[in-house]
This record gives sequence, C-alpha cells and structure tokens, in this order.
Amino acid sequence: MEYRDYYAILGVDKNASREEIKRAYHKLAQKYHPDKNPGDKAAEEKFKDINEAYEVLSDPEKRKKYDQLGQKWQQWQQMGYDPNAFDWSQWFAGGGPGGHGVHVEYVSPEDLGDLFGGLGDFSDFFRNIFGSMGRRGAGFDFGGARAGTWTGGRTAFRRGQDYEQEVEITLEEAYHGTSRRLRKPDGSTVEVKIPAGAKEGSRVRFKGLGGPGNPPGDLFLRIRIHPHPKFRIKGSDLYTEVPVDVYTAVLGGEVHVPTLDGRTVRLKLPPYTQNGKRFRLRGKGMPKGRGSGNGDLYAAVDVRLPTHLSPREKELWEELAKLAGKR
Repeated sequence: MEYRDYYAILGVDKNASREEIKRAYHKLAQKYHPDKNPGDKAAEEKFKDINEAYEVLSDPEKRKKYDQLGQKWQQWQQMGYDPNAFDWSQWFAGGGPGGHGVHVEYVSPEDLGDLFGGLGDFSDFFRNIFGSMGRRGAGFDFGGARAGTWTGGRTAFRRGQDYEQEVEITLEEAYHGTSRRLRKPDGSTVEVKIPAGAKEGSRVRFKGLGGPGNPPGDLFLRIRIHPHPKFRIKGSDLYTEVPVDVYTAVLGGEVHVPTLDGRTVRLKLPPYTQNGKRFRLRGKGMPKGRGSGNGDLYAAVDVRLPTHLSPREKELWEELAKLAGKR
C-alpha cells in the first residue's frame, strides 16, 4: 500500500491551521471541479485526491491519526528500511494509535464501500486507515451528527449527515432562479433548483438530500453570486449607472435603463440633472421571495461629456461660456 501525502496534495504546511486548509481546499476544488473540466479525467482524479486530503485534514481525529502515522512512516524511511516492509496493519481502521477500539485486520475496498456509504472514490490508503472513522462526504462540508456508529461490529444508523456545498451563480440566475446538477458523496447525482431571489451568502436547504440515515440528512447550498458588470446588489435592491449625454442632462429628456428581466425602462430626466443623481425605480430589483414582490432599482446618472466637437459646435460652446461669464 502506498503512503499518501495529504499536505502536499492541498499544498499546505504540516502546521497549517484549519482555516488555511479550508481555503486551500476550496481554491483547488473550484479549479478541478468536474463541472468546470468536463471530460478531463486527469482533473477528475485530482478532484478526488483533493477531496480525500480534505476529508482527513479537516477532521481533528483523522488528522491526529494521520500525523502519528506520518511520523512513523518518515522515521522508517530515514532509517533506510524497505518501504514495502512497513507494518501497516497496526494502523488499519479501528486499530493502532488513534483507533476507535474495533480492530479490523483487513477489509476489502468493496466491503468498506458497503459499510461506510460509498468509499469507492477514495484510495486504498484511506479505506484501510480511516474506514471505520466514517466519511464526511467528498466535495462537501457538513454539520450534524455522524450517519452511524459501531455497535457490536455493525453500523447502527441515526439521522443522516447534513452536507453543505458552496455554489456560484450569476446575478441573472439569482434573479430568475436556476438549477444545478451536483455529485453526491456516494457518486450519484442530483438536480436541485435554486429559487429566484437567492442572496449572496444565503443557505438554501434541500430536505432529505444529505447523507443516508433515518431520517436522511439535508443538503445545504451556500450561495455565491458572481460580480456583474452592470449591476451591484444590496439586499433585494439593485444599483446601476446610466450614461447620459450632457445635452439631455441640461435640457432634460428620456434615457433607457436596463433591468434584469431583459427589458428596459424609460426614465424621464428633469432639466439640469446633476451628475451622480440617483433615481429610484420601484419593484425593478431582486425578488424578495414568497410572494413579497421585488426590491427597487437605483439608477445613478453618469453624465458623459463630448469627446469631439465640430468647429460650429465649438463656436456655440464658446458663446455659451461667454454668456455664462466664463470667457
């Protein structure tokens, strides 16, 4: 069996804090996620390695056992012994330092997969060393109780694990609602619908889509909204800037304001509208959810000065300047 360096896989120091490990995991998981690398087998394998490393290093019990094993493995190598002769059996799941008191001489990968709810994506190293310590879920952070405990050599199920995953959506998707197909820790996929009006940092709950148990756990999606080139969002309100030529700003007139529903709204500007003046368009912001209507859209005037004047236009500007006492 081959030793796996989980610290190297995540690119962190052995003394890294939990927050440093979490940041490194999220950065790499986003880079190698199968949805961003369709058909790329190398990226898929890298994604599995990242999840496995995070599964161990983010769990204090698993990390403690792994660090103890790592010290022994390093000493064995430094002493010049044959790596193939290293005694792994004392570290097998449930036995040896850090074990949970149930000694497992050897369990095949297939049997471990049945016992612990889909360890098939993990390496032989993980299955043998950490199998009986449970699985937190590849690609997911989760809270809540473990899915099961050892009782007389069998698994007694409780409420399933709650899985949590971060998902990034566009502002348009947040406005209209959208869906995502996710891969669950057991290798299956599920399509979930994100409701219209989802807010940055909010958690969307999908009951019963978490880990197996009685009852099954829930799935929570933490929403991240990708920055938009035209709109900023604050709560249920949207903010944008509308370019206005100097003539319309001075004399008054109509401008067209884009909205997220794909239509434009005609906004009537009064004469002498100042640069930066903000207008409120009621009900043109983000959906508030549950039949509560929409927030508002605030459009700020961005007066654009001419970049070129014909000779006649320049004469008129000069005349205006003289009338205003500026010449």
